Formats: sequence, structure tokens, C-alpha cells
Amino acid sequence: MSKAPTLFTIGYEQTPASAVLDELQRAGVKLLVDVRAVAASRRPGFSKSQLAAGLDAHGIGYLHLRGLGTPKDGREAARGGQMQTLHRIYDAHLKTPQAREQLDELSSLVMKAGPVCILCYERDHRQCHRQWIAEIVSARDGVGVHNLVAPQL
Repeated sequence: MSKAPTLFTIGYEQTPASAVLDELQRAGVKLLVDVRAVAASRRPGFSKSQLAAGLDAHGIGYLHLRGLGTPKDGREAARGGQMQTLHRIYDAHLKTPQAREQLDELSSLVMKAGPVCILCYERDHRQCHRQWIAEIVSARDGVGVHNLVAPQL
């Protein structure tokens, strides 16, 4: 019997792009799925085009699933430390047609494209919406989840 696929997650807070890319390569990731609503960053190497170029140089594909990102009001709640409000907002967001469609797309990629990693900003996966995404995919598809952590600055 073959081993179930694994969905990796990673955050880039306080981490240089080179460390994230090295960690992805070490884990054998073939596709990075960006689950930020806005694929822009003040951090060097993490805006969409820079990130895609860095990944390409490491032999890793890039896909932005914007529909799995946290809506603006949820990001504002998170910045304010209102985690219950964030959870309520994001839970409602996951019921939208775009989010459901992109969850299905992510599930398909995890099962077929393997190994896939989802990326967002927060270093601690327990403080990030990517953990909720990973839990949904794990529960419905039976995939394992492994949270990667790259060395800090």
C-alpha cells in the first residue's frame, strides 16, 4: 500500500527568502501554493514575481490561489489580535464558491502533483489561516500535514 501524500506548510515571517527556498528544497517540495490574498510583501524575495523566480531557480513550481487568502476584514482582525473574529470571518470565507473551488484545486494538486507546500506570512502555523486549510485538506483527503520552519534572520 502506498504512503498517503503530505501537504507541507511554511511561513516566512522573520525568515530570509534563501532560507525558505532551501527548506522547501530539503523537504522535496515540487509546488509552492501561495495562499495569501495579496501576493505582495515588503520582505525581499516574497512578492509574487520575485518568489516565483526564486522557486523556479530551485526547480519548484509556483501557484497563487488568491481565493484561499484571508479577506481584508480578517487580516485587520488578525492585526488587532482578534483571533475569534478572524476565525469567524475566515470560516465564512471558506464557504464562498471561489474558496471551495480553490480548496478542491489544492486537494487535487496534493494528490497528483505532490509534494505541495502552502505558504503564508505567519511563522507559527497555529496563528495562520494556512493551518485551517491544511486541516480541511487532511480531514477530507486523508493526507498528512507537515509544518516546515526555516531558520530565522
